[in-house]
Amino acid sequence: MPDAGWCRKNLTTSLSTLSVHTRDDPNANATPGSNDSRDPPLHSIALPPEIIDYVDASRNPDIYTREFVELVQRGNQDLKGKKEAFASFRDVLAREMRSAMPEVRGEVERVIQATGRER
Repeated sequence: MPDAGWCRKNLTTSLSTLSVHTRDDPNANATPGSNDSRDPPLHSIALPPEIIDYVDASRNPDIYTREFVELVQRGNQDLKGKKEAFASFRDVLAREMRSAMPEVRGEVERVIQATGRER
């Protein structure tokens, strides 16, 4: 069985060859209607190195995509929770400041308007 270094070198060489052979020829005349303008040229597509590592390890690149989406979703949920916590703290602090120091009510209202409405 070939070693991992040989496989990686072979894959790298194959990808390099594929990249060279799929690159658009700048001297070729484009025929109207032959290119779909919605698809980018193949040479402009950059793959994250992690996907290459997944393929090198004989893993499905869809797994990388799924794990990446799940990671982004968890991060978004975390940020949403922090945003809601800060908004709640802002509202409580504003309410307490208005009741404890009526003379700063205008400034408190200005800050509330600048950072979002009180719930």
